[in-house]
Amino acid sequence: METIFYQNLIKIKNLICFDLALTLDCGQAFRWKEDENGCWSGVAFGKFIRILQKDDELCFFGATREDFYGIWLPYFDLERDYERLCEGFCEDISMKEAVTSYPGIRILHQEPWEALCSFIISQNNNIPRIKGIIERLCQSFGEKLPCGEYTFPTAQRLSELSVEELATIRAGFRAKYILDAAKKTACGEVKLDLLSSMPIEQARQELLKIKGVGNKVAECTLLYGCGRMEAFPEDVWVKRVMAELYPQGLPACVGENRGIAQQYLFHWRRNKN
Repeated sequence: METIFYQNLIKIKNLICFDLALTLDCGQAFRWKEDENGCWSGVAFGKFIRILQKDDELCFFGATREDFYGIWLPYFDLERDYERLCEGFCEDISMKEAVTSYPGIRILHQEPWEALCSFIISQNNNIPRIKGIIERLCQSFGEKLPCGEYTFPTAQRLSELSVEELATIRAGFRAKYILDAAKKTACGEVKLDLLSSMPIEQARQELLKIKGVGNKVAECTLLYGCGRMEAFPEDVWVKRVMAELYPQGLPACVGENRGIAQQYLFHWRRNKN
């Protein structure tokens, strides 16, 4: 992987095992949009970015060098050796089929609060509606950026609202869970900033303090928001593939990267005929 810095453009060349569209549109994050030219735009960590992939080249438009190293390099997990990881996964025949079918999936490293809130909203919901609720949430309570897009509202901002005030985003029963998460995060009862470093079981219990947060939302928050690659979210597709292929648990070749393996298996099983 080679990184080249131009004025208002950062280009990565010779990128292996990376598919931008697949990574941004496989159910990990809900704020990215693709235009007619295949360029993706979105806001993360309060920063707006446009990104375009052409084969093994990835272009970041408008990113500073500081933001690239501080936000986008970790956000897309670009320093992890996915080629080596995939080679290890391929020791198992079913994992090999999943990996070779979708080798470009990366685990996004989002803000813990955004991940938590997004996956609370995702419960018993479909992706178009999840995206709509989150967009209304950001437009109503986030900060407007010069580009016209909005930041994800902070826990502190949402903690000041009532269920009635949150009704504009049309989240239904999830509104009270969002507010409970916001209040417990804002006051420090739930310590999101420590979830990436505390023992994994302790981190799970920390998230389960929040009303409406069960095992799946907790695991999604830990994996996609805290970089805990050992977290293992189980939805209907993952439960199905585990029952069909791994009733005794994942193969040894997965090691501590259960969350990464889960994403390959999830996407593969969901799209398998």
